[in-house]
Amino acid sequence: MRVTKFEHAALSVEKEGKTLVIDPGSFTLPLESVQNVVAVVLTHEHPDHWTADHLDRLLSSFPGIPIYGPEGLARAAAGYDIVVVHAGDTVTVEPFTLRFFGGTHNVIHETIPVVDNVGVLVDGEFYYPGDSYAVPKGADVTLLAAPLGAPWLKIGEAMDFVLAVAPRRAFGTHDMTLSVIGRGMHRARLTWAVEQGGGEFLVLEPGDSAET
Repeated sequence: MRVTKFEHAALSVEKEGKTLVIDPGSFTLPLESVQNVVAVVLTHEHPDHWTADHLDRLLSSFPGIPIYGPEGLARAAAGYDIVVVHAGDTVTVEPFTLRFFGGTHNVIHETIPVVDNVGVLVDGEFYYPGDSYAVPKGADVTLLAAPLGAPWLKIGEAMDFVLAVAPRRAFGTHDMTLSVIGRGMHRARLTWAVEQGGGEFLVLEPGDSAET
């Protein structure tokens, strides 16, 4: 299974010639390179994780593909046929099996409403939490996409999240709000965290891929 990082929070997962797209949002360039898309997962409703333009392009190229997301996303994207998923749900969309975790976005500030958010575990191997520190309990995570920077993110908490998941390998995502210096600093902190469990941190730039 190959996971490709795009700008900010957007990812694709490829297996057996099929592709799953995750969280193409407002900080992400059009995903012109993806092929044979069978589904889209949107972890939550914030625009840096989904836009109508991205969905329209994907649906134009791959008509009828399902779009999975939590209830809040379904309300925000009311013009689209969203398949609502909750924490604890398991969905099969060949050749992928998706398990969902969490349920809520991490707190930004007490004055800002907390929205629905689901993390997604793909085939029991690759995990992406969306905008949360939801740990996929019981999973042996081969590859983790760990958020690097956000209005809700404190690097010490991100380190604790990586320590809790204890993946074999990890890379940083959700990083377009950081400067080059800040990105490097946060990567170094998560490198330490993943190495505590004997894992490896991968530095992926947009367009780079890693195998599970």
